[in-house]
Amino acid sequence: MEAANIPPREADLAPAPDPTGGRAAGVWAPADPGPLGLAGFAGTTFVLSVINANLVSEKGSGVVLGLALAYGGIAQLLAGMWEFRTGNTFGAVAFSSFGAFWISFFVLLRLTPSGAITPHAVSLYLWMWAIFTAYMFLASLRTTAAVAGVFLLLTITFILLAIGDMGSGNKSITHAGGFVGIATAIVAWYASFAAVINSTFGRVVAPVVPLKR
Repeated sequence: MEAANIPPREADLAPAPDPTGGRAAGVWAPADPGPLGLAGFAGTTFVLSVINANLVSEKGSGVVLGLALAYGGIAQLLAGMWEFRTGNTFGAVAFSSFGAFWISFFVLLRLTPSGAITPHAVSLYLWMWAIFTAYMFLASLRTTAAVAGVFLLLTITFILLAIGDMGSGNKSITHAGGFVGIATAIVAWYASFAAVINSTFGRVVAPVVPLKR
């Protein structure tokens, strides 16, 4: 089956007509990878943001690395690859990119010599992701309010974290970025939850508010 023959769908997480993914009718169809990508993103973002908000000591930041590599990184990257199979350009670009973000985060913290990283360089790295997230937010305005909310909050998070690493650093701005990051994770978790429960029940249980095209 060619990908072109699969009806395109955006990341609006509408309920699937058949929760068994087509197996009941004897026809195979790929499951929606969106909930996995959103869950991997949300979980990893939540843990890191709690630390950035100084709710948990930064001495425990090593716990983020396992999540960054496996769940936020590899699992989300796989979700992005599967989105290509379903014909969802937005989901493919978003999940593949943020999966790569978390893998690069792991590489920076675990494999890159500390002397090769400066606060200014980290700020530049975060500004780059802020720019990417901002234009993905514009594209998300034709998906759902839930997804658009994730990208809006994430854009703000990246901007605050980037500013927090500029110059000699500003801990209060970094902490603010952590709190916005927590809000981002909560909205992403809701979007993931909505996709799973709507698909499983075969009807809209948790609304995500599709936006006008």
